[in-house]
Amino acid sequence: MSKSQIAGQGSILLNIPKVHRTELLKAFNNIVKNFREKRWEPSELNGGKFCEVVYSMLEGYISGKYQSRPQKPSNMVDACRKLEQADQNKFCRSVRIQIPRMLIALYEIRNNRGVGHVGEDVDPNHMDALAVLNMCKWILADLIRIFHKTDTSTATQMVEKLIDRTISAVWRIEGKRRVLNPKLKYEDQMLLILCDSPTPVAEADLIDWLEHSNPSIFRRDIIRKAHRERLIEYDENTKELQVSPIGIKYVEDNLALEL
Repeated sequence: MSKSQIAGQGSILLNIPKVHRTELLKAFNNIVKNFREKRWEPSELNGGKFCEVVYSMLEGYISGKYQSRPQKPSNMVDACRKLEQADQNKFCRSVRIQIPRMLIALYEIRNNRGVGHVGEDVDPNHMDALAVLNMCKWILADLIRIFHKTDTSTATQMVEKLIDRTISAVWRIEGKRRVLNPKLKYEDQMLLILCDSPTPVAEADLIDWLEHSNPSIFRRDIIRKAHRERLIEYDENTKELQVSPIGIKYVEDNLALEL
């Protein structure tokens, strides 16, 4: 496969179920985003999610049957070691041994590096997050190399392109949130902002951040419509909005790769 053939995210790992691809890139995006925002501990936790998705992909690939959604094994270490028993004549060493062993190391950081840091001169959280980021980049590049049957250099370049595009779709600046793709329709921009916020968002703030010229029209045509479709919950009394599970799924399926 040529470089041009894998030049976009939409062509990544097409022989893997869509739900696995989506969850993989979402977890990877979160790691990069949190690392750039210096949120070291969330980056480590998202490394754990990344492990679970990659394990599900490998297990499905080896067994020939993918689960309907990525699932966390009851024991990550034992599950990864079991992958080493796969037929070496059918599956390459990277699939059987190298990636699974890397997952074990990542999961160890996720589970057992959150204690014992107080009072130390150098904060290991940054060091741990750096290790998580680079191990995840290596794993993703190797998955691309294997499933696209391309060379290591091309796969690595593809990951770097992914990283360039995993800059958060929402930019937080001086208390505001800005969607970095102004060509998106207002409803999509609204959902991105709501997904980016862990708490309800005030209607006035949302309209200000989206720079819509008419609050009444925005409320009538966008907010209330999304509320009726259950993409969001809109409280008429408090004038606050929050995204619903349906809205989150819409963003994951349609907007996760916008940037």
